[in-house]
Amino acid sequence: MNSDKIKLYGTLAIGFIAAVLEFIFHLPNYAQLIISILGLLLALIMFIDMIKVLKSGNFGIDLLAITAIVATIVLGQYWAGWIVLLMLTGGDTLEEYAANKAKSELKSLLDNTPSKAHLLKDGNVTDVDIDDVKVGYKILVRPKEQVPVDGLVIDGQSEIDESSLTGESVPVNVSEGSHVMSGSINGENPFQIKAEKIAADSEYQAIVKLVKESETHPAKFVRLADRYAVPFTLIAYIIAGVAWYISKDPVRIAQVLVVASPCPLILAAPIAFVSGMSRTSRNGIIIKSGTALEKLNSAKTVAFDKTGTITKGKLVVDEFRTTNYFDEKTVMSYAASIEQNSSHVMAEAIVDYARSNNVALKKTDDLKEITAEGIVGKVEGHVVKVGQASFVTEEAVDEVKGSGVYVSIDDQYAGVYSLLDQIRPESKSTIAKLKDFGIKNILMISGDKKEATEMVASEVGITKSYPTSLPADKVKIIDGLDKEYHPTVMVGDGVNDAPALALADVGIAMGYKGANAASESADAVILQDDLSKVSTAVKIAHDTMKVAREAVLIGIFICIALMLVAAFGLIPTIIGAMLQEVVDTVAILYALRARSDRL
Repeated sequence: MNSDKIKLYGTLAIGFIAAVLEFIFHLPNYAQLIISILGLLLALIMFIDMIKVLKSGNFGIDLLAITAIVATIVLGQYWAGWIVLLMLTGGDTLEEYAANKAKSELKSLLDNTPSKAHLLKDGNVTDVDIDDVKVGYKILVRPKEQVPVDGLVIDGQSEIDESSLTGESVPVNVSEGSHVMSGSINGENPFQIKAEKIAADSEYQAIVKLVKESETHPAKFVRLADRYAVPFTLIAYIIAGVAWYISKDPVRIAQVLVVASPCPLILAAPIAFVSGMSRTSRNGIIIKSGTALEKLNSAKTVAFDKTGTITKGKLVVDEFRTTNYFDEKTVMSYAASIEQNSSHVMAEAIVDYARSNNVALKKTDDLKEITAEGIVGKVEGHVVKVGQASFVTEEAVDEVKGSGVYVSIDDQYAGVYSLLDQIRPESKSTIAKLKDFGIKNILMISGDKKEATEMVASEVGITKSYPTSLPADKVKIIDGLDKEYHPTVMVGDGVNDAPALALADVGIAMGYKGANAASESADAVILQDDLSKVSTAVKIAHDTMKVAREAVLIGIFICIALMLVAAFGLIPTIIGAMLQEVVDTVAILYALRARSDRL
C-alpha cells in the first residue's frame, strides 16, 4: 500500500474514532485532540514536501491546504479541519492512481537478455553463463537463437535478423569475417563466432543501459493544477486577510480558507485524466499516466521510427523489370515457382507479387538453397536462379532503389525485383493530422539506409529524416533537440527504440505484437495495428486537457464566490467545509466529461 492510501485510510479511521468519542461517549475534547494531532502531523508532512517543491523552483498547491488545516485546528474548528483533510488525502490518492507510476520499464527487455552461451573448447560444446564469456572465446550460435555477445564470424554462414536492434527489416547475410551484434536472431544455419566484447559491453546490454539512464533523467514538467496555484493562493490570502482586518474576528480566516481549500484543483484534473485515460483505452490505446496526457497535449515534436511504425515491417515488390528480351510473365512465373520453396523473407514478397498478377506457379525440380546467396532449381527444364546478383549472373546488373533480388534463366540475366518495406496506408493521413494539431516538427529516425529512409519520409510528408541510426544515435537526436521543440514524443516498436522511448517526454509504442521492451519503456502503448491511433491519442489529450482546465476554473470561480460570501461571516466553518464538497462534486462531474468521445 502506498503512502497516499495510508494517509487516506488513516484520516478515515481517525474520523471514525473521533465521531465515536464525541457523539457516543460525549468526549469532544478527546475527539478534537486526535483530529488536531492528525491534522498537524499531515500538515507537517505536506510542509516538508512543499519545501522540496519550492527548492526545485516550482510552486505547488500545498501552501494553501496547509494554511487551511492549521487555521481550522488552531481556531477550534476541528471537524471542518477533518473534512479538509479527508478531501486532501483523497485527492492525493486519486492523483497517485491517475499517475500510475508503478511501471516496470525494463522487465521485458531484461527477460529477453541472452543468459547462456555455447562455448566451443577442444571440439566440445559447453553451456556457460553469458557473464563468463571472455574476449577471444569461441561461441557456437545455433539456428533461431540470439547472438549472445558481439563477435566475429570465424566459421559458417547464415542470415541474421537485426531488425530489433537497427530497424532494418531485410535479413543480413553473415559469413566468415562478418561482425555480429548481441541480440540479433540467427536464421536457419549454425555458425561460430569469436567474442569481441564481454556481455556487459555488448550491443544488447548497451541498450539496457541506455534505457536505465533515460529513466533516471525524467523531464521536468509543471502540472495543470500547479499553474493556477499562485494566483488562487494569493486571492485566498487577500480575501481572508481583509475579512479579518475589517471584522477583527480571526475565525473569519478559517471560514474563508475552508471554502478556499484547493480541493477542486487537486481533484478535477486527476479525474479528468483518469476519464481521458479510460477514453484512450476504449480506443485501443493505453496511457500509463495523467502526466503523459498533459505532455502529449503540448507536444512540439513527434519522432517516428520507420520499420514497423511508419511502415508495416513487411517487404513488398515495388518494381519488377526484365532484361535480354525475356517475357515478363515467364520470368515472374519461374522466379515465384522457385521462391515458393524458400523460407526467406524476400521469397514471400515475390510469390505474393506473382499471385497478385494472376501468374500461375509451376512444378520445380532439383531445388537447392544456398544460405546468404539464393536458390536454384529447374522449371520446365530451364535452370532458374534467384538471389544475390553475384550468385545469379556475371553480367552487369541494374541498380534498384530498394533491396534487389535478381533472376537468371539458363545462366542469362533475366530480371530484377526491387523490394521495399510497405508504407502503412494510414501513415500519411496521421502525419497530416498531427500537423493540424499544431505539431510542426515531425521527424523520422531509422536504422535503415539513407535512400529507403528518405523515400518513405517524403512519401508520408516528413521533411526531416535521420537514417542509419542505432539506439544510441536515436537517444542523441531526441536529447539534442532545443527547448523550443519540447515536449517530445517518440513513436517506435522495437528493442532498438526502447532507449529513445524512455528518454522522450512521451514514448508511444506500437505494442500490438505483444509485450516487449518498447511497450514496457513507453508512456503509451497502441494495442492495434493502426498508426492513426497516434493522432487519436493527441486529440484525446487535447480534449482531456480542455475539460480539465475548464473543471479547475469552474471550481476556482465558485470558490472565489464562496470566499467573498464567507468574508462577511455568512458561512460557518463547518458549513463552508460541506459547501466545499458541493464545489468538489461540480468539478468532478464536469471533469468526467473527458470520458466522452463526442467532445
